[in-house]
Amino acid sequence: MTNRLNDERGQAVLLTVLFLIVLLGASALTIDVGAWYREQRQAQATADQAVLSGAQTLPVSTAQALADTQTYADKNGGGVVAGSIKTLFGLQPNDTVTVTIQRPAPGFFAKVLGVSSVTVQAKAAARAGLPIAVYGAAPIVVSKDHPLLAGAGCPCFNQETTLPLDKTGAPGAFGFVDFDNTGSNGNPPLSAWITDGYQGELDLGLYDSDPGAKMNGVLTSALDLRTGSDLLFPVFDTLGGTGSTAQYDIIGWVGFHLDCFGLAVSTTNCQNQNGNSQTLTGYFTKVIWKGLLSSSGSNNSNEPDYGVDTVNLVN
Repeated sequence: MTNRLNDERGQAVLLTVLFLIVLLGASALTIDVGAWYREQRQAQATADQAVLSGAQTLPVSTAQALADTQTYADKNGGGVVAGSIKTLFGLQPNDTVTVTIQRPAPGFFAKVLGVSSVTVQAKAAARAGLPIAVYGAAPIVVSKDHPLLAGAGCPCFNQETTLPLDKTGAPGAFGFVDFDNTGSNGNPPLSAWITDGYQGELDLGLYDSDPGAKMNGVLTSALDLRTGSDLLFPVFDTLGGTGSTAQYDIIGWVGFHLDCFGLAVSTTNCQNQNGNSQTLTGYFTKVIWKGLLSSSGSNNSNEPDYGVDTVNLVN
């Protein structure tokens, strides 16, 4: 009887020890797997940001885009697989840059199981192209017939020009657009949209004119805050209706560097204008702007290209 109790106690101790070993091994492996997962996430974050950095210059230079992708990855942990940084045909030739990153992730507790390290891998691709929707635009319209947009060989960039904030072809239309399309033309926050850009998603299409827009102190203060910076303006094709029913047909977007507003004395100096009219002085400029890319093969073929590109991660 005593021998049986001793045997059972011995078996219990042995089972307890074996259980503790398994438990400790599983816990150790769980810790290592968590560390490997974090390393993979870091590698993925580096890959994503590397191609986003590179795609910023795709519209200008594919060689620079490749170099910028490599530079970002090297400064943030490295691990770029040789030959993985390249440009591809996404919706247009050389509009997509790719990268693959591989990094060793050391094991700590897993070494007792013979696993000294594992290799984590991350792939990413980013595309640059015309946006089908944008964020952060300012509520000032530009006619597609502006000489530097519609002239021979244009759109033309970095050439000083003026934009009128005045009657634009319909009674009650003064060059401001109500992005909210409320239909009531209540009191859209034009000054906030100039200062910070419209925060919602803006598609192409019809937008209400704001017939109540006045060049008051709030609007001029907003323009003053943005002087010397780039803004994104909607480009319109037609303007229909009158007063509160007037609508602009927005067909694209254009970047505009605002030098000054008022009566232009020089390229960077303007004098105040009286009344509700105003003149913006500056130049159209190519910009990379926050927006959404088309996912279809058309790449927004019906949208005019006024030098605005957006960059998104793609599968």
